[in-house]
Amino acid sequence: MQDFARRLLVFLLIGVITAGWLRARPASPQRILAGLEAIPCTAFVSNAPETLVPSGEAQMPEKQERPTGLFDLSAQEMPVPYSLRWRIGVGIPDGNPYVFDWMSPRPGWYLNWSTNSFTPPGTQAAALGMEFAPMIRLADDGLQPGLTRIYRLAQARPGMVWLVGNEPDVRWQDDATPEEYACQYYRAWHTIKLADPTAQIAIGGISQVTPLRLRYLDAVLASYAEQFGKPMAVDVWNIHAFILREQAGEWGVDLPPGFEDASDGVLWDVEDHDDLGLVEEQVRRMRAWMAEKGERDKPLYITEYGILMPAEAGFPPSRVIDFMVGSFDLLDSLTDEALGFPQDENRLVQRWVWFSTRYYLYPAGDLFTTEGTPLSPLRALSGYIRAHTK
Repeated sequence: MQDFARRLLVFLLIGVITAGWLRARPASPQRILAGLEAIPCTAFVSNAPETLVPSGEAQMPEKQERPTGLFDLSAQEMPVPYSLRWRIGVGIPDGNPYVFDWMSPRPGWYLNWSTNSFTPPGTQAAALGMEFAPMIRLADDGLQPGLTRIYRLAQARPGMVWLVGNEPDVRWQDDATPEEYACQYYRAWHTIKLADPTAQIAIGGISQVTPLRLRYLDAVLASYAEQFGKPMAVDVWNIHAFILREQAGEWGVDLPPGFEDASDGVLWDVEDHDDLGLVEEQVRRMRAWMAEKGERDKPLYITEYGILMPAEAGFPPSRVIDFMVGSFDLLDSLTDEALGFPQDENRLVQRWVWFSTRYYLYPAGDLFTTEGTPLSPLRALSGYIRAHTK
């Protein structure tokens, strides 16, 4: 009888210890992903038409077919961090960098509004010499791609900078209220960090830095803290630096989702579109906001800017090139001992992306023809890197 009691006690102790171990052991990635999938993020859908440029400035161009031919590009080394080439990037709406006949030196990085780099990890990506920044998009049915796919991509390519969303403040882009964006950011952040703790995660770029758009960001941070009980973690702050109108139903970027009654939008005009003083004003406003939030010690990227207004509105290639070259001078030289990034000699901006290689709706800033051959803005871009590289 005593043996039976002893045996029973041992079994009970083993059961208690096993149950405690099961409760204490880390959850599997699959269980964590399932938990993240189960978080409900209410979707906001504006169904608003795209109206960045005033109607009547130019006829709507026909949509271009994506190029199919690929260029045989010479190998180029990856850029040295904090070098000029590392700072200058481009947006590639066509997706694949190999459909263009790049001049040398090439920009140091690119994004294409997706997670598909069109170059497999390893030798081919390194030979391109352009770092890829994957972007997760917010869609009506959640994140694109889904969490499982994001997890696998982050595992396969460790150490990347991930962009979560594209202009969530714009109704025909990722179109998210602050509450929705905060929720989807939480899901994306935890998925990426689960797969790759070395990954850097950037917030989705607001279209321009104005008092109204900063109120949108304030609301994102407040909603995140309310929903999840802790501050929102951001490794890289990210903005766009366009100069467009903020008015409901007018050309420009309209009012952010959730701010339908706002009356403090900035009413810039077409002639302001290439004002470098307004670009600098936006950068300084963002850096001041970051410092106020205790986020000065983080990089700041501009992942989209350029000229959207057509030549018919007074923006011929010569004016576009003047703006591009002037912006490179500006962004590479802006410093502030009180606001800048200490690890980068107090520079205000670490990296920036020109819009774009080629896009049929806004061709003024195109770097390439429809056949993928260089235009004068690309010659100016490559020449600038060559002339200013020590």
